[in-house]
Amino acid sequence: MQTISNSLTNNPGAADSASMRGQRRRETVVGYSFVLPAVILLIVFLLLPFVFAVIFGFTKFNLLRPDKIQFIGLDNYITLFKDKLFYKSLFNTLYFSVIVVPVQSAVALALALLVNNQLKMRNVFRIAYFSPVITSMTVIAILWIYLYNPNEGLVNSALHLFGIPNQPFLRSAGQAMNSIIFMSVWQAAGYQMMIFLAGLQSIPKDLYEASAIDGANKFQQLKFITIPSLYNVIVFVLTITTIQAVKLFTQPYIMTNGGPENSTRTLALLIYQQGFQFRNAGYASAVSVIFFAIVVVISFSMKKFLKDK
Repeated sequence: MQTISNSLTNNPGAADSASMRGQRRRETVVGYSFVLPAVILLIVFLLLPFVFAVIFGFTKFNLLRPDKIQFIGLDNYITLFKDKLFYKSLFNTLYFSVIVVPVQSAVALALALLVNNQLKMRNVFRIAYFSPVITSMTVIAILWIYLYNPNEGLVNSALHLFGIPNQPFLRSAGQAMNSIIFMSVWQAAGYQMMIFLAGLQSIPKDLYEASAIDGANKFQQLKFITIPSLYNVIVFVLTITTIQAVKLFTQPYIMTNGGPENSTRTLALLIYQQGFQFRNAGYASAVSVIFFAIVVVISFSMKKFLKDK
């Protein structure tokens, strides 16, 4: 020890190096300490459930009889790909996503452009547009059930002003999903609006002033300055909106329970009903695995498409 101490004393560079290594070691320990709780939660609530879903997908598993689990191989997947209800649920999920993602993003961008201007009471408008986002989806879904009431609903009352007769909305197989889409866009556009608004406020004002001097109008500024400057924001908004859209559950569960005629039944609702209402956890797990694969394919496809663009 005396030799080591003398060596460090005679060589200050070695002492500094040892001190830096010790400092790095302590910083590494502190860093892992902060990350560890998140990693544990990720493993417990995401990784392990997915692993169990894959395992249970090969079994006949009734939630009320966990002691009677039977390994049945690919039977659940064979049944799944022959199930017309699965394809109907998949179609409804994709239909909702294809309509909601571009429409909701466009509405959010339009609202962001509106409230970004120097308008009187613009903060009031921001709060008004964002308030549905912080309201429980359950509350909003129940509210819109009354608004869509075919006989006494406020929506039909408004349509009467234009001479349009009562519409069935949620009670019609042809209108139910579109009614949910309209409500969903209204509810969630405020969230994307705030993201777009943050992106708009980061664009240098000098670009608009220089383009105005060159004779560019508002549309040209939007096309050649605003949209290109918001590219990364647009990619982010489209990605998170797509992921949220394919997970559609609360609205059809509360407002229609998948009806009428399965016109609003989605994959998430199908998984819930098979797993918790019919207690068929094995089949629900198989659907969950396929659902996960579909989400991954959609996410990577969107990423590649937007990257190429």
